[in-house]
Amino acid sequence: MEKFKNKRLMRDSANGRIAGVCAGLAEYTNIETWIIRVIWFSGVIFSGGFFVVAYIAAWFILDKKEVDPLDVSTNKTSWKPANQNIDRMVEVKRSVYQVGEPPRQAFRDIVNQFEGIDERIRAMETYVTSNEFTIKREINRL
Repeated sequence: MEKFKNKRLMRDSANGRIAGVCAGLAEYTNIETWIIRVIWFSGVIFSGGFFVVAYIAAWFILDKKEVDPLDVSTNKTSWKPANQNIDRMVEVKRSVYQVGEPPRQAFRDIVNQFEGIDERIRAMETYVTSNEFTIKREINRL
């Protein structure tokens, strides 16, 4: 129970289909969203409507999660190019139901992140060793 201590249950409409209740519950419990949706759908079929009422109640009761405009994972129109997604945290699955990436995909993502970091460093080195940087530095010293 200690892993839920600092988390708040919120609707995640950026990753949700209807209102983001299942996506928010999946993020809160650290379980894949599709598993929560299958459980909800099974509950709708076998409970006689209780899950529909619970979903609608959660839609109105739960606060909507704020979308960070710089968060690449939830914002599809980020200012960063798709191949420069180097600031994203890579989470590896330990179980099939757990949220995260399979180990091979996580390894590829980490390699891509290091390549992106290397490109950034090269660009900085190119700029710092250029005449433009030297001229701007001298102008700023005046």
